[in-house]
Amino acid sequence: MGKSQRASATALFTTLLILSSVAIGADSGWSCWMGPNRDGKSLDTGLLKKWPEGGPKLLWQAKGLGVGFSTVSVSDNTVYATGDSKDNLMLFAFDMNGKEKWRVPVDKPWTPGPGGSRSTPTVDDGRVYVLSGNGVLACMDAKSGKLNWSKNMRDFGGKPGGWGYAESVLIHGNLAIAKPGGENCIVAFNKTNGEVVWKSTGFQAGPEYGSCVSIQHEGVDIIATGTNAGIVGVSAKTGELLWLNDWCKGNTANCPDPQYADGYVFWANGYGKGGICLKLKANAGKVAAEQAWTTRDMVCHHGGYIIHEGYIYGNHNGGWSCLELKTGKFMWNETAVGKGSLCFADGMLYLFGENGGKAALATCSPDGMQVTGNVTVEGSGPSWAHPVVTGGRLYLRFADNLYCFDVKAG
Repeated sequence: MGKSQRASATALFTTLLILSSVAIGADSGWSCWMGPNRDGKSLDTGLLKKWPEGGPKLLWQAKGLGVGFSTVSVSDNTVYATGDSKDNLMLFAFDMNGKEKWRVPVDKPWTPGPGGSRSTPTVDDGRVYVLSGNGVLACMDAKSGKLNWSKNMRDFGGKPGGWGYAESVLIHGNLAIAKPGGENCIVAFNKTNGEVVWKSTGFQAGPEYGSCVSIQHEGVDIIATGTNAGIVGVSAKTGELLWLNDWCKGNTANCPDPQYADGYVFWANGYGKGGICLKLKANAGKVAAEQAWTTRDMVCHHGGYIIHEGYIYGNHNGGWSCLELKTGKFMWNETAVGKGSLCFADGMLYLFGENGGKAALATCSPDGMQVTGNVTVEGSGPSWAHPVVTGGRLYLRFADNLYCFDVKAG
């Protein structure tokens, strides 16, 4: 092979790698709450680093979702959402052009205020899972919405907090995991037929409002979650208690999920509480969690946080903060769109404000935040749905409305 041929072959190989990377991001989907790895991070690449004036191109807007604060899930060319509509909690399915494919009732709405859907649909292996505010866990066919099986969380001895059940079901292997609360706070069901596989043991706690996350640390599979008794980790195989830390015990509301990276677990809450970081240590198949540090520099009500390259980025009171993961060192605080929620994609932060439908694109760096684009969507009331980026598209849900923007570069 000649020099020019080798150069052409190298260029072709590089191009294929780039296209492969883009394709992986585009096709990875966002099949559950907080994305494919439940960490708030999209696998998309090849996205805009700066938006044009007025924001990215609007591809479509869907109306009629009803009242809700849940985020969308995207899988197999279908967008799933929930909302309280006509005296029912409804599960909606839209095609990639925003046209409604079907809607099915899941349960009655959670009636004590504030009303509105909470649970983000979880899509896995041709099934979609939703937990109602009243505690009905429903598994439905992802193509038709037909019910496969259902369970009621109250039948397991627990009860919701004052704002209802709000978590999104976690799929871990063959398990569908949710929190009834009580003596058996976390329950793992067979995801296919709903049979109980295990119930957590060794502690008692109310479920609160966050979801479970899956962690693998030094070969040990862990299910971690926030409760009203604190942050807890149990064995993903048996439900046996591994560790419990009472940070934020008895708080008004504990909403965000824990996040794990590099052997550390971070958890923060609102109502003046702040965050705690735990360092995990494995020994003989068990995992202990030692307190590394606590902070008042990330008081996070509901908008969450992501961990990227050794730093935590998240909502802090009326704006956004960055902390060093291993030490808790405060890096910066910026206002941007104000209090809200976020996700991460292709090296950038996507911010969605609680008030006024304001969204922004911003840099993700411990050196400071720079906003590189803004867009505003219409809706009413507070917006607590998190932004979603997948397949080169940005999805923003604001009350009854769902917006889809094109954020691909080029």
